[in-house]
Amino acid sequence: MVLNNLKVQECQSRMMRKCHVRFVGEEDGAIHASLPDLKEVQNDNDNLKPLRIKIDPGAKFTGLALVSDKNIVWAAELEHRGFTIRDSLTSRRQIRRSRRQRKTRYRKPRFLNRRRKDGWLPPSLMSRVYNIQTWVNRLCKLAPIKAISLELVKFDTQKMVNPEINGVEYQRGEIWGYEVRQYLLEKFNHTCVYCGVTNKPFNLDHFHPKSKGGSDRVSNLVLSCVECNQAKGDKLPAEFLSDRLDILTKIDKQRKQPLADAAAVNATRWKLKDILESIGLPVELGSGGLTKYNRQRLNISKTHWTDAACVGLSTPNSLNIMGYQPLIIKAMGRGSRQMVKPDKYGFPRTSPKLRQKSFYGFMTGDIVKAVVSKGKKVGTYVGRIAVRKTGNFNIKTKTDTVQGISHKYCRQLHKSDGYAYSFGQVLSQKINQPKPPTQNTQVQRFKGIQGEQLSLF
Repeated sequence: MVLNNLKVQECQSRMMRKCHVRFVGEEDGAIHASLPDLKEVQNDNDNLKPLRIKIDPGAKFTGLALVSDKNIVWAAELEHRGFTIRDSLTSRRQIRRSRRQRKTRYRKPRFLNRRRKDGWLPPSLMSRVYNIQTWVNRLCKLAPIKAISLELVKFDTQKMVNPEINGVEYQRGEIWGYEVRQYLLEKFNHTCVYCGVTNKPFNLDHFHPKSKGGSDRVSNLVLSCVECNQAKGDKLPAEFLSDRLDILTKIDKQRKQPLADAAAVNATRWKLKDILESIGLPVELGSGGLTKYNRQRLNISKTHWTDAACVGLSTPNSLNIMGYQPLIIKAMGRGSRQMVKPDKYGFPRTSPKLRQKSFYGFMTGDIVKAVVSKGKKVGTYVGRIAVRKTGNFNIKTKTDTVQGISHKYCRQLHKSDGYAYSFGQVLSQKINQPKPPTQNTQVQRFKGIQGEQLSLF
């Protein structure tokens, strides 16, 4: 785990055999230590300063920061995979429906026979909550955290669409008094938005196809004649109107910004608050306006992790974040329970995968370092592996994927835990420092390959 300006006295990890700790701030710049036995670690909790973990939740990225007095001890940006899960579930649902229509491999749809518990959220939203919960629990094991600060923000989607809306119009909504079809006919003046034809039967077309992430919002629906609707199919607007960019620009002006991100944050905020409170630490709640005020007051550039450091009233009057390099955490998942991969028609295109996940001591998703000394692929490769029964693995590095690397050359750096790791950009901004930096001042950079996936534990 990477820590900033803090000497670690205690490190607990049950997820790996060894714990890799990097001490920053020593004379030689960076010292690596390996702690094979946790019993040998001397606990000195009296000398440890209490830390506060601050969280800035988002739909795609969540900022995490550990703050001690006026210093940033640790910070990270956590990338979620909620929209990937949503797309996978949508694809599975479409394939099953197509099979039922063809009467092939028929399976009755299951509905009205499963009850959902109170507070149920779809898997794509719960994945965001579980990711944050996982990292809060990990940090609580590794650092003396005494409190949590959470930005509890609510997006007003009506105001986001129309900032001037108020009164009765705000309460009634956009299509009050209309049916959707009649509303669109009046909105587009009984005209096809693609070819401009009138006095023809019209279809309601999803401007951004549902198969590619579009929604059923009224702002995503347009009028289209039958010919244009069939010609467009599931093409993206930029692809279908590539030779008519003026029409694309005109339609985009009438459209409104998608609200999927805002809806995801609104739906998960109370669930996240309840789960964090169940940990047993005091939870401080802050608003988005207060976070922005603290960031501007401290003259800090906007990123996900700097927003997290500015959450809540507990933000100090000065915050030392100069030269800090955040950790980039990407949720990758732990594989799929699907035994056979289907083609676009829903028929199996591969043989069933093996139930065995581990081969020669490695699993798919492990981060390894392979030093190949002979053959056509001589070199050193660091990255995530995809295991094969034959013992020849694929290694996905920062730039490309190297295939056919024997397990004999691989050395495990980090066991698969469902996440990928890299380092972000060093924050070179100097905060609340009236004196200019001297020539001897150097930004502390971490050794290793830029963006290399490294072990945390």
